[in-house]
Amino acid sequence: MKLLKYLILFVFFINFNSSSIAKDPSDLINEIVDEAASILSSDDPVESKIIKLNAIAERSVDINGIGMYTLGKYRKIIDDEQKSKYQKLFKSYFLKSFSSRLVDYTNPRISVVSQKKINDKYTIVNSILEATSKRPQVKIDWRIYTKNPERPLIRDLIVEGLSLARTQKEEFNSIIQNNNGDINALFKTLEEFLIK
Repeated sequence: MKLLKYLILFVFFINFNSSSIAKDPSDLINEIVDEAASILSSDDPVESKIIKLNAIAERSVDINGIGMYTLGKYRKIIDDEQKSKYQKLFKSYFLKSFSSRLVDYTNPRISVVSQKKINDKYTIVNSILEATSKRPQVKIDWRIYTKNPERPLIRDLIVEGLSLARTQKEEFNSIIQNNNGDINALFKTLEEFLIK
C-alpha cells in the first residue's frame, strides 16, 4: 500500500514538473504548423476546418496583445467600455481573417530554420513556407512572446520582412484618423467585415 502511494506521488511529481517546463519557441511553431497542416489536408468540411484552426489560434496567439498593439495611441484615450467592445470585435475579426486566409491552403509545408532570442520577453523563430508549382518560397518570421516561458504566444508574423501587426496598426489608425479620431468608425468597419 505504501509503495502504491509513493508510486502515485512520483507520477504526479513527474507530470507536475513536465507541465511547468519552459516550452521552446521553435517547438511551439513546429507543433502549430503540423497540427494546422493535418487539418488543412483532411477531408473535413470547410466549416469544421475553420473551427479547428480558430482553436489553434485561440490557444497559441496573443490575440488580445495584438489587438491592443494595433489600436496604437488610441488604446490610451478610449474608455473601459470602448476597450471591451474593441477587444471582442478584434478577436472575432482576427479569427475570421486568420481562418479564411489559411483554409485555402491544402498542405502548407513550413520548415523552421532557426531562432534568435531578442530578450527575456521575445524570441524570433525563422521559417520558410516551401515553394510549390502555384506559389514561390516565402520567408516567415514568428515573433514569440516568452514573458511566461511555460506559455509562449505568437505576437506577430513577419512575412518577407513585412510585419502583419504593424500593417494592421497602420490600417486601423488610418481609419480612425480619416474619421476625426472617432473610434466608432473602426468599430463600424470591423462589424461590416464580420457580417460579410
